[in-house]
Amino acid sequence: MRPGAAALLLIALVAAGGAWWMVSSHGQGRSAEGVDAFLERHWSKPLPPQGAPPDHFSPREASLSPQSCAECHAEQHRDWSGSLHSRTMDKGILWQARVLPSDQVKRCLDCHAPLAEQKALLAQSLGWPEAPQDPPPEYVSPDLHRQGLVCAACHVRAHQRFGPPPGPGRPAGDTPGLPHDGFVASAAFADSRFCASCHQFPEDGPALNGKLLENTLNEWRASRHAREGRQCQTCHMPDRRHEWKGIHDPGMVRQALSAGIRTEAEAAGRVRVRAEIRNTGAGHYFPTYLVPRVRLQLVAEGGAGGERHVLDEAIVSRETDIWLSEEYSDTRLAPDAAQMLEGLLPEIGSTEWRLYVQVDVAPKEHYERMFAGVLNDSEVKLDRETRTILAAALAEARNTRYVLRLGERALTHGIAN
Repeated sequence: MRPGAAALLLIALVAAGGAWWMVSSHGQGRSAEGVDAFLERHWSKPLPPQGAPPDHFSPREASLSPQSCAECHAEQHRDWSGSLHSRTMDKGILWQARVLPSDQVKRCLDCHAPLAEQKALLAQSLGWPEAPQDPPPEYVSPDLHRQGLVCAACHVRAHQRFGPPPGPGRPAGDTPGLPHDGFVASAAFADSRFCASCHQFPEDGPALNGKLLENTLNEWRASRHAREGRQCQTCHMPDRRHEWKGIHDPGMVRQALSAGIRTEAEAAGRVRVRAEIRNTGAGHYFPTYLVPRVRLQLVAEGGAGGERHVLDEAIVSRETDIWLSEEYSDTRLAPDAAQMLEGLLPEIGSTEWRLYVQVDVAPKEHYERMFAGVLNDSEVKLDRETRTILAAALAEARNTRYVLRLGERALTHGIAN
């Protein structure tokens, strides 16, 4: 594989190590602890193994499987199952795990499958020399490493449960008799800093042109959204829903972007159309990461045959080469920044038009280019199974594309309606 291929977008920050299954330290939680202190301990990576569960735990209480959590937290599990967090170990990651050095893969898993038990299972499935020889404990389901960012990754440390303070009408976390001895409540779960462990690189982290490749928390901190008290969870976990919708979801893009279209008459009866597309809803750059690519088009439909005319267009993206060694452009929209489009209506004699901004979203455009580049590179040697997984990953990436319209309005006899 090429020297640069070691990056592949599986960028991680901290080395992994330690015992695979049985390191334990119970009773770490302190609900009165400050947010920064809690997060420093909670997200100290690599996460240590959970260790042996308390003797009085039932198999369900001890289990790290999301399916066990679902028995009492059905709504949260249902949301998580449809989220990207449940797919952080999809084919796009798995094929890379088969070809990259194990130490690098373990670093990547710090975010994609952060539990020590998940790393141990993947090590066994891939036959790494350092993989544990013993089978997993009963509380570790055999497929845990394939389930991505599971509930326990955020909520369980040393078999102790953690979560936000209870909402109105809910029992206190430490109420006697609750399953798994209740939970330790921390305000950190409602704080943007909780998300920074995987959505913000440190100041000395991977960067291009002096800009971190993952800089979402810093973008939010510089925005009015932070000053106005909106956390990451406000948009991505409304009402504590575990959906984490982002640019893959058309509704979230509509929530992030606003578009206004205006017209004005020019000489010789021509009509100029101007559109302003503004990032009013996202508390970070749109898009925040370098994987998506968005094309904005100012469109007029009209004429005797209902022809479609693209009056202007722009790309909104941070584009790099597939190995993340060179940045070609960065046209993303900072919070409250705008992209302007404008053009003249065609001279075709029609006075009735439908005007709108078309938004073509490719949420995984960088992966599309990278996966296709690897498949077509004769210097990259992949076994048949890995190539099959990669081809499926490419197809899945392409299938995430979608189109939506913003700012739609009619223009009749030179008057916008």
